[in-house]
Amino acid sequence: MIAALALLLAAPQVTAPAPPPPAPAATSVPAAPPSPAAPVPATLTRVVLTTAAGPIVIGVDTKAAPVTAANFLKYVDGKRLDGTNFYRAVKVGDGYGLVQFGTRNDPKRTLPAIKHEPTTQTGLSHTDGTISMAMAAPGTATGDFFVTVGNLTSMDAADGQPGFAAFGRVLEGMDVIRTILAAPTSPTLGEGAMKGQMLAPAIRIVTARRLP
Repeated sequence: MIAALALLLAAPQVTAPAPPPPAPAATSVPAAPPSPAAPVPATLTRVVLTTAAGPIVIGVDTKAAPVTAANFLKYVDGKRLDGTNFYRAVKVGDGYGLVQFGTRNDPKRTLPAIKHEPTTQTGLSHTDGTISMAMAAPGTATGDFFVTVGNLTSMDAADGQPGFAAFGRVLEGMDVIRTILAAPTSPTLGEGAMKGQMLAPAIRIVTARRLP
């Protein structure tokens, strides 16, 4: 099940950028309060995603995953994630899965692909709340990201498989992530195995900013 999921994490292709959909009504995706703050290691750079479902604070590990972390921070600092969406929710079991967000290959937002930093190199594993790169193959990751819900360590590099490039974790707002995972999906949107996994409506990211 997890292996099949791993094959589906490439960003959907788009031929031309489209304006982001409006924020969903509060009745469809209720706002969740932020989780209690926890001590943040000095190696983590904090970023807050202000979304239509509530705030999510991410700790970006610039020490363990310098290339992948720097790529994410370029999207944040360039305001390239403002107005994008959480657009995909993949449920792989009771309380397990992932939610995906990012530029969806919009040419006006997307930066060049980056080098793959495997978990065997970074020491970061796909445990509950990990943020990682969506990609079709190593070296193709650009501006799409996913957050795991539950421990999905089968997505780590192992047994000659490259796995995915984790680069941080959710510090506050896993309640919001779980709300997004449980949000409605369209039975018709999405191609191939992605059919039925596309959020309807997508959940807007209003802004993405560094925190002090």
